Amino acid sequence: MKQPWPLDVSVSFDPYYGEPSRDGDQGAEILPDGRVRFRIIAPDARQVVIDQFGTVYPLEKGADGAWEGTFDLGRGFLYFFLKVDGADVLCPYLPIGYGCCRPMNFVDVPVADMAGWDSLEKVPHGAVTRHYYPSTVTGKHEVCLVYTPPAYDAGKAYPVLYLQHGYGENETGWVYQGHVGRIADQLLAAGGMREMIIVMGNGMVQKENTEDRTLYPQVLVKDLIPFIESHYSVRRDKWHRAMAGLSMGSYQTSLTTLSHPELFGYAGLFSGFLRAPWPTAAPEAHLRLLEDPEAFGKAFRVFYRAMGTEDQFWSSFEKDDIFLQDKHLGIQRETFPGGHDWTVWRRCIRSFLPRLFQEDPFSA
Repeated sequence: MKQPWPLDVSVSFDPYYGEPSRDGDQGAEILPDGRVRFRIIAPDARQVVIDQFGTVYPLEKGADGAWEGTFDLGRGFLYFFLKVDGADVLCPYLPIGYGCCRPMNFVDVPVADMAGWDSLEKVPHGAVTRHYYPSTVTGKHEVCLVYTPPAYDAGKAYPVLYLQHGYGENETGWVYQGHVGRIADQLLAAGGMREMIIVMGNGMVQKENTEDRTLYPQVLVKDLIPFIESHYSVRRDKWHRAMAGLSMGSYQTSLTTLSHPELFGYAGLFSGFLRAPWPTAAPEAHLRLLEDPEAFGKAFRVFYRAMGTEDQFWSSFEKDDIFLQDKHLGIQRETFPGGHDWTVWRRCIRSFLPRLFQEDPFSA
């Protein structure tokens, strides 16, 4: 069914527990051992399950009409589908994020070695601002979010990281699910990274009646960078401009930075695709720079690849390893425990941010 979608999608990132006297006691509770207890009131349902991308956890119906179950879904940020009698249901009593091209319920189970990374307490916080900007590429307005550090001063000129989400997500992902602002706030408070502006654009841009996912690099270069540079106090040389992205955003990063080494001095590919993640016989012109180690070394101060060891696209990562073997490019490579998910991407961004803009301090 073809239907128009709004430019931005508002969803709730915190649970609404309802009014017990009206809605009943329902939702999800994260237990001390990391398991999640679900209670969903659906007295007329015949079956209620939690579907974690094919792994199904059936809830059991109690005498009061509520369906309950306690399960170990894993640790970290966990999307799932709530299915009632086989139909996907978005539950208002659970947190709602945006992924897989739709609003989705999730739980965020604490991870022991990530404690405090994104805490809201005891540190100054930056701001996130939404902007709409005109695109000469798509012929309409597009949207982005901009993080500015806690001590942002328009009298200074800041470096910029352009940070991209993955397929089926939007510009809100890195803020609400990736917690990039919170992670940056904590790193800044600890002296672990340089002050910078972080720009998150909607990488799912398209022209009317097209689905060309290679459009975003054009939008970034022709429209978004000029917009940011006309609205914020930023440095405009390549050594103060970086790009990174996850999954689809990693391929957009590869395309953009390797095609425009005059614009970017830093690149990060998270759950990353150096080359097209789909079969293609067409030559990938952006890869030519990788055949010249001297030129590549002059073009990038940091070129970073990372992936979760249980990622469903691990074979693509290994194929890129083989492709890069013996090229002597000095590309930084890192792996983390986990799959193709926000828990890994939070690890990626926390590792990547301190690598940026260290060699050449910026000034007012």
